[in-house]
Amino acid sequence: MQRSAAPSFGTHVRALREARAVEDSRFSLRQVAARCGVTPAYLSRLERDESPPPGAEVLVKLAHELQEDPDVMLAMGGKISDDLRAAILARPRLFADLIRALRDTPEHAVLRILREVRDGDW
Repeated sequence: MQRSAAPSFGTHVRALREARAVEDSRFSLRQVAARCGVTPAYLSRLERDESPPPGAEVLVKLAHELQEDPDVMLAMGGKISDDLRAAILARPRLFADLIRALRDTPEHAVLRILREVRDGDW
C-alpha cells in the first residue's frame, strides 16, 4: 500500500498557523513568532522551508502555540522528545526492530497493538 507523501515541515507549520489565523488574529506570523521566541523573518523562512527545523525547545513551543501534538511537531522537525529518547536508549536494538517491523503495518493494526500493550495484563 502506497502512502501519500507527508507535507514538508514548513508547509505543515504554515497550514496550522494560517488555519488558526482565519479565526483569530493572534495567529499572525509576527505574533506567533514573538510568542515562540523567534523573529518573524525566521518563522517565515521556516514556513517556506528555507531554513531547517529549529531545535526541540522551539519545536515544542510551536506545537503548543499551534495546538499540535508536540511529538508530531518534533518528528516532523526530525527530532524526538527526551522521554522517547530515554526509552529507545534503554533498549535500542529492541526498539529499532519494533519500529522497523511496524513501518509498513496498517494503522488499525498498530492501534490494536498499542491498545494491547496499554491494557495488557503482564
